[in-house]
Amino acid sequence: MSSRIEDVAVALPGKILSNKELAEGFAGWTADKIVKKLGIEQRHVLAPDETPSDLAVSAAENLFNTRPEFRSEIDYLIFCTQSPDYLLPTSACIIQDRLGLPSTIGAIDINQGCSGYLHGLALAKSLVDANVAKTVLLLTADGYSKLVGDDDPSVRTIFGDAGTATIIARDETGESTLENFVFGSDGSGADKLIVKNSGMRTADGGAIEDLYMDGPAVLNFTLREIPPMFETLLQKADMAKADVEFAILHQANSFILKQLQRKLGLQDEQMIVDFADVGNTVSSTIPIALSRAIDKGHIERGQTGVLLGFGVGLSWAGCTIKF
Repeated sequence: MSSRIEDVAVALPGKILSNKELAEGFAGWTADKIVKKLGIEQRHVLAPDETPSDLAVSAAENLFNTRPEFRSEIDYLIFCTQSPDYLLPTSACIIQDRLGLPSTIGAIDINQGCSGYLHGLALAKSLVDANVAKTVLLLTADGYSKLVGDDDPSVRTIFGDAGTATIIARDETGESTLENFVFGSDGSGADKLIVKNSGMRTADGGAIEDLYMDGPAVLNFTLREIPPMFETLLQKADMAKADVEFAILHQANSFILKQLQRKLGLQDEQMIVDFADVGNTVSSTIPIALSRAIDKGHIERGQTGVLLGFGVGLSWAGCTIKF
């Protein structure tokens, strides 16, 4: 018995924040500088009255519009987000009701960011492989635009908002598989990407702070941990680098991706990069790139690739995937 991704859908907010608009507010920055430094031309951001769960619902409805049969087949819902509607109740339960899914399904939130899609896939696969669920709806959505400071170009220029929906179901043929998961966690680096005073652990009852990112530390962590994780994944899958027909890494920014590509020893034709018009959408970067690669024919039936996520936590995860 094995599990496979049946379909992926995407939802983006209607509001677009362009490089030109950003550059006007930051001295020394230009639209071209942002593109050259980050590979990002624009990003979609939530409106004041929108939340990430709205994007998750929209992504699911987009998926159901093309695959209506799945609405009645979902028996578990996983919502990956670091910006829920409330501390409680869980946003996944609210989404279950908004989507009109049966009250007999399971519904949970997982608080994970840049590696969250991989964690969600692993949980979904585990549910299906253990015969706890037959069809899992994995939703991702984050709203970092509401967490970053207006006066911080180092993060304001990077992050965009998005939502995705993925169906994971049983594959009795073994032709399409999710396999060979590897994980890593290092909470000693929690302060390298953090929103302080945003939960129960507050400093003297202080107000919630803007998202803080230590860019150099996050880069160093990525270049230190992801190459050995990739090697471990290849060994676990009994694959050589040449066997990787496509690789989708967390679409952090072009600088990090180029550095990682060099250290991983991957060729241009193996790398799938698609984030210039959406920015770094945190938990949604990998499924967005995956969905677009499928739609554009960059991933074909029978191909085997790798998915690699990394970031806030600090955390990292990877798996192999065959279509």
